[in-house]
Amino acid sequence: MSKESFETLSQEKQQELLEKYDVEAGTRKLTGVLGNIVFFGLLAFSLFQLYTAIFGVFTAQIQRSVHLGFALSLIFLLYPANRKKRKIGKLQVAWYDIVLAILGVYVGLYWPVNIDEIVMRAGILTQIDFYTGLLATLLVLEATRRAVGLPITIIAILFLAYGYFGPYMPDFLSHSGLSLERLIQTMFFTTEGILGTPLAVSSTFIFLFLLFGSFLVKTGVGQYFNDLAVAVAGRSIGGPAKVAVFSSALQGTISGSSVANVVTSGAFTIPMMKKLGYKKEFAGAVEAAASTGGQLMPPVMGAAAFLMVEFIGGGITYWDIAKAAAIPAVLYFTGIWIMTHFEAKRIGLKGLTKEQMPNRKEIFKQLYLLLPIIAVIVLLMVGVTVTHAALYSILLSIIVGFINRAANMKWKDIILALVDGARTALSVAAATAAAGIIVGIVTKTGLGLKLANGLLDLAGGLLLPTLFLTMIASIILGMGSPTTANYVITSTIAAPAIILLGVPDLSAHLFVFYFGIIADITPPVALAAFAAAGVSGGEPIRTGIQSAKLAIAAFIIPYVFVLSPQLLMIDTTPWQLVWVVFTALSGMIAIGAGIIGFWMRKLQWWERFFSIIAGLLLIYPERISDVTGLILFVALLMVQLFWKRDENKPTGMVNM
Repeated sequence: MSKESFETLSQEKQQELLEKYDVEAGTRKLTGVLGNIVFFGLLAFSLFQLYTAIFGVFTAQIQRSVHLGFALSLIFLLYPANRKKRKIGKLQVAWYDIVLAILGVYVGLYWPVNIDEIVMRAGILTQIDFYTGLLATLLVLEATRRAVGLPITIIAILFLAYGYFGPYMPDFLSHSGLSLERLIQTMFFTTEGILGTPLAVSSTFIFLFLLFGSFLVKTGVGQYFNDLAVAVAGRSIGGPAKVAVFSSALQGTISGSSVANVVTSGAFTIPMMKKLGYKKEFAGAVEAAASTGGQLMPPVMGAAAFLMVEFIGGGITYWDIAKAAAIPAVLYFTGIWIMTHFEAKRIGLKGLTKEQMPNRKEIFKQLYLLLPIIAVIVLLMVGVTVTHAALYSILLSIIVGFINRAANMKWKDIILALVDGARTALSVAAATAAAGIIVGIVTKTGLGLKLANGLLDLAGGLLLPTLFLTMIASIILGMGSPTTANYVITSTIAAPAIILLGVPDLSAHLFVFYFGIIADITPPVALAAFAAAGVSGGEPIRTGIQSAKLAIAAFIIPYVFVLSPQLLMIDTTPWQLVWVVFTALSGMIAIGAGIIGFWMRKLQWWERFFSIIAGLLLIYPERISDVTGLILFVALLMVQLFWKRDENKPTGMVNM
């Protein structure tokens, strides 16, 4: 089966939707001298990162400031101040953007050129230091606005204002205040602000994995995910919806954006679902929920996993985080899979016909295309450093690209992959630099602890109310923010409240990470759902509501792994792990049936009610609730099997 079997979205329409809902995609299309400058600038950016990955990173301030300098200068050339004006005269770029780009280079070179002198001054700022730091802060804010969007920019500005106006804040938020000089010193002349941990991770691990994703696209792996998903799930009940779930889970391993995942994967899967008989809103919702879940799927997790290593500390490794996130991610996608299955049964949808299916034998012959992804997982599992795992996987992806005849990869494609990888990294660099501003203010003012205590007071010191309030805060803070910045904000502001109640750090960080991510499908600012509606032609808010309903697992699972860390494979035995996964999966089946209103047949209102109750009892990690939920689950199953209504014959739980 080829894409031509269905009416798929054109490349132009895909790009239009990306630019509408994903700020990161709204770049200028430069030609001529400026086009060449940007092209070689991006190439140099990638080569610098590869050099430091192979031969060792420079001193923290040099590594991070050069990374920042590349990002700032290229953002001002590629991202217009006004997204509606991508061309200005023959130059294609406004004069002030060229000036800002030059200033970005200046900021990036300031530390490498003056490092000895700055260190010798031991924290004393000269006038030129002060103005350079002020310039760097302003450039970061403007670059973030252009490349990432207003939400995180506004949050960063508010935090700067909080740092300066501390004495005028309400009692529980007040602090002595930071002078303008001290504020600028923290932001650019320490490793606690712009040049802090978020940018450190961007300038090392994240860049390499974005480069890895770029090479995977060039090798044809992205398209292969769609083909493999169709081969595996296409003929099952409601096949195209399951293809969307499976494909998006795979795409999430290389994509750093929910919206990008929706548009690229959804351009293929949403028309399939609509042709099969799914409503526009449901088709868009399936793709949006599944694509958003890609950010929760190891090994990359939208690059936030690398930040998590640094933020949690305490000897925790990247592999610990990827391993802990695996079961919740599988449960998330299983939940969507179950609900699409029941919905397809409810409205009587079948899978793809034999004629619409691709040649499975040919597709399975190309399983070697997954070798780079398998390699990165295995390398991390056996203890290879994140940097080396990324480098080896990039090398393997190049080899696979030359083997794959369909990709027709040539040496120039390696250059283009380096350029595309650097282009993808620009918005991440800006977001992490802005996130560094937030972290710096929190560190200097103790705001994190103050907000944590405020949340605890509001919740009366009880765990479940605290989790609920933290969930709301994380969803609000995550609206409109990219994955990396999203995690930095939520982990800095919301996670400390849960940790104060004795919850393991990893559980707390994953809790806020989950709810920050699903802000992409939670109305009113559900960017992934709105992008999916743009593809499907459905109503955006209704698509967002359907997405949130399909992603019900994401609203439940974080509570489970906070209350029962065994789900994250923390302090657990194999038997405990099997039991927790079994009860959670059973609970997801019951909840899915209750929400959709169909199991083996159409459910009565009371059956739906008790299905949801049984599911919640099974998912709640406590022995009595598990046993009670299991008894109720079996009872409902018996009712389904033996009470057959004439108008709805049972179809059996097959082909899931």
